[in-house]
Amino acid sequence: MAEWKRGEFDISTDPERIDLDAVYRFLSAEAYWAPSVPLDVVQRAIAGSIPFGVYRGDEQVGFARVVSDRATFAWIADVFILTTARGNGLGVWLMECITAHPDLQGLRRWMLATRDAHGLYRKTGFKELHDATRFMERFDPEIYSRDR
Repeated sequence: MAEWKRGEFDISTDPERIDLDAVYRFLSAEAYWAPSVPLDVVQRAIAGSIPFGVYRGDEQVGFARVVSDRATFAWIADVFILTTARGNGLGVWLMECITAHPDLQGLRRWMLATRDAHGLYRKTGFKELHDATRFMERFDPEIYSRDR
């Protein structure tokens, strides 16, 4: 577990601190990348990741998670800062904390996907794909809207 503090905010990877309801509410109702994601999927995703919660006191105001083998690769997902906490530099700070995590050092490749936050991620060293022709995907954007 790792923790960082800055002013009234702190970031922690303690999974016990995650406000599952707050994360679920944001992802399922506000995030463009996960509309209608089921609660059990959010739970499993957090359990299989290194979770980074952003807090103002006891209130969770942001989140991200990292899926990694902790040796060569990391995928950053579900990054958000609540509207009520934006404008405090928390997004950049969160990314700095993620890339500084002791278990995530020496990785050959970090990846993430974004529709609209390229400028934020560039501030912490991310760039467009070096060679997009090497990457492939299986993508099902309607998976949460179908009966399971």
